[in-house]
Amino acid sequence: MSGPTPALVASDLDRTLIYSAAALALTGPDAQAPRLLCVEVYQGKPLSYVTETAAGLLGDLARAAAFMPVTTRTREQYRRVRLPGPAPRYAICANGGHLLVDGESDPRWRAAVAARLADECAPLEEVRAHLLATADPAWLLKERVAEDLFAYLVVERALLPDAWLAELAGWAEGRGWTVSLQGRKVYAVPKPLTKSAAVREVARRTGAATVLAAGDSLLDADLLLAADRAWRPGHGELADTGWHAANVEVLADRGVAAGEEILRRFLAAARAVHAAA
Repeated sequence: MSGPTPALVASDLDRTLIYSAAALALTGPDAQAPRLLCVEVYQGKPLSYVTETAAGLLGDLARAAAFMPVTTRTREQYRRVRLPGPAPRYAICANGGHLLVDGESDPRWRAAVAARLADECAPLEEVRAHLLATADPAWLLKERVAEDLFAYLVVERALLPDAWLAELAGWAEGRGWTVSLQGRKVYAVPKPLTKSAAVREVARRTGAATVLAAGDSLLDADLLLAADRAWRPGHGELADTGWHAANVEVLADRGVAAGEEILRRFLAAARAVHAAA
């Protein structure tokens, strides 16, 4: 596309467009299940899927709009995903910490993010130390730092005390950090580290007239609110908490069927924007 981009499509990946075997939520007889395409391999094994119909829609979407993955994944984790269609010019990783342009992290954006975090937030080392000091080995499975930007714990969710999570959230709030529980992961993320900030930067660079977005988790809420139109599936943390907003359409579809339906909505909206431009 030459000139300004009529529509920028900014979409979360995991459990929004792509699904692990455990998250497919297939219903009905096996003989009627949709054909699946593997889009991610990890340690020699298939990990994430889309339906074959969704694969075709992704190709159509790339011709109708600027499609941009927006993920909390690290760059290494993102690069394992091989979506159908042309490689996106832009992608956002590490919850907005890295803006990839043709696969490479933009150094100006990374420097701007680092400066803001240094000014507004407690150091990562302090937050990580607190997480490890207060976590109980009875329910802590793993701890990780992502891209030297944020930290998360993998936990046995059924054993995780609600009081611990509430206390951690209160402690983090005064230090410029947020805490969220996503599946089996407890994330501690600096408040300025948001998907929406990076999306606004790409919209500025591309001159996009309209931003379309989708996501399923609490870390996607700011992304959805920043879009002109947005969608969330019938599963995920946003659905579990009943989260909604005026610009966000709530889909009944769950699992991999929701990913396919989100792509249909993206494509219809992008074509409408292009026709009106």
